[in-house]
Amino acid sequence: MTVTTPQPRIAIPAPTTTPRPRAKGAVEDADWLELTEAVREAGQYPTRAEAERVTRIVLSALGGHVTGDERVALAQALPREAGRVIASQIPATHPLTAREFVESVATRIEGSTPATARWDVSSVLSVLSNHIGEPLTSRVLTQLPPGYALLFGRADLAPTA
Repeated sequence: MTVTTPQPRIAIPAPTTTPRPRAKGAVEDADWLELTEAVREAGQYPTRAEAERVTRIVLSALGGHVTGDERVALAQALPREAGRVIASQIPATHPLTAREFVESVATRIEGSTPATARWDVSSVLSVLSNHIGEPLTSRVLTQLPPGYALLFGRADLAPTA
């Protein structure tokens, strides 16, 4: 018969909460996830996947309408994935009014109406505006026809005569 003697209990320390350094790609992915999560919250989408789909559609539509230095600055100010979506678009041959822009987005989203597309566009562009800041948002808006400011969550004030 073998007799064992009781061993003293040793407390194992809890893991520290210090985050491990992430690889560069992981940081970029986290930025994209943060952006799409903000869109999910703003648009009250049930899943992040739906918010991501809407974000890609709206950014691709916007990418064709912002050109020059503002397009470059916009792509650089966004998470890498969002910047790719913006930069990969062929510039539009003629600018769309805000209403036409919303209608063009509606054709890209299955089952969408102009009202739901306006919600989708505003959800993405208002988050985009918060992300890129006031100065760049103003520069982007100067390139777009009147009416887009409301889509970016801003008052669209007409100058007084």
